[in-house]
Amino acid sequence: MATENKNLSEYDKAVLPEAGAMRIGLVVSEWNAAITENLFTGARDALLDCGVAPGNITRWNVPGSFELTFGCHKMIRTLSLDAVIAIGSVIRGETSHFDYVCSAVAQGVKDLNVQTGIPVIFCVLTDDTLAQAEARSGGKHGNKGTEAAIAAIKMASLGT
Repeated sequence: MATENKNLSEYDKAVLPEAGAMRIGLVVSEWNAAITENLFTGARDALLDCGVAPGNITRWNVPGSFELTFGCHKMIRTLSLDAVIAIGSVIRGETSHFDYVCSAVAQGVKDLNVQTGIPVIFCVLTDDTLAQAEARSGGKHGNKGTEAAIAAIKMASLGT
């Protein structure tokens, strides 16, 4: 596996764009809340660490990962933001529901990126097991929320 024994959440603030005035939205799925709360915390903490003002970080919750696309779209239409992070966790079950949800969310986030002109960062874990999700939401593989925050800062600065 590509991330075996690696923590990919380390970043160097010195090489990141100035983030002090950036306005970042986070849309967080309530499904698999223990995982998504860890992802949110990683994202929020990284944004704050990189200088984003606490008042410039907005959080909205949605019931599940499938609803992330609508939540992000509504947030973009309602607020003046530089980037949005879609935070979710889908863990494979016994049916094909996993495949449909993962595909729909990935396509939806891609569509928002193309259609809105605001970067929407895909921070949706698509794991086979709870242990894999835990390892990527603050465990041995770091926190994908942290990585999403850094991606949001980088994408928000494009063209500025």
